[in-house]
Amino acid sequence: MNINLKNDNTMRTKQTKLGYSWTFFFFGWFVPLIRGDWKWFGITFITTIVLAYFTIGFGSLIVQIVFAGFYNKLYIKDLLDSGFAPADEFSEKAIKGSGL
Repeated sequence: MNINLKNDNTMRTKQTKLGYSWTFFFFGWFVPLIRGDWKWFGITFITTIVLAYFTIGFGSLIVQIVFAGFYNKLYIKDLLDSGFAPADEFSEKAIKGSGL
């Protein structure tokens, strides 16, 4: 499900998905890097490197599976905290329904 967010101060709009992040599942820490989400890029990159080191590479798969489950929710929460708001009624209901 896609939701639309807008920031009235910067006049920027973003469309993002709510739910499981298949892009994070397949591409890992590249997703926050491409989105410009520097906080979660650093957290997922370091976590991936550390777990991969101690598990001979299998830890990176674990990080991707686990973080894919809630990365979109974290990303939307950070956008809402930085001044973005739902752009339409559907997005507002979807965000409230997801517990954000």
